[in-house]
Amino acid sequence: MARTTDTALKTREADPPSPKTKSRLDLFKFVPFRLNRLAAEFSSALAVEYQERHGLDIPAWRVIATLGFRNDACSAQFIAQCTRTHKSTISRAVTALLHDGLIERVENEADRREFRLQMTTKGRALYEELFPQLLRREDEILACLSAQERKQLSALLGKIEESLDLIQTSEEADAKQAY
Repeated sequence: MARTTDTALKTREADPPSPKTKSRLDLFKFVPFRLNRLAAEFSSALAVEYQERHGLDIPAWRVIATLGFRNDACSAQFIAQCTRTHKSTISRAVTALLHDGLIERVENEADRREFRLQMTTKGRALYEELFPQLLRREDEILACLSAQERKQLSALLGKIEESLDLIQTSEEADAKQAY
């Protein structure tokens, strides 16, 4: 009996779905699902470095990380766009970071109604302490890939980012003054 069932399953798997049969989306082969899942796992793995040691949650780290790679102050809106995080989530993180003295508001010289954000000395010290730890953790996660595979992965991600017209470098982001 098991042999018949196995044969029937193999036959069904090999046959293309008929027009009357609804095909199913296999999430585990669907690239957006896979990328989202990988991003969530990466984020969680890295979060251990800044959550347990410094009490920062993921949105707060995203604010610190964004301010850390910039040469000048930027708006919370820029951070939300850059990190693809909802603006209310970034707003809550900004409020907490202001309270903790890790970031500060500075007046936008071009538009005095708007405030921009920058790291304080305390925030910069935290960033300088954390980013080598995060890079080390990234290396641990990517250790399953050879150096060539890492280059290929980076190139392929860059190709997808380019096709979606996403900014790919901090220099490009700084030059556009927006994400």
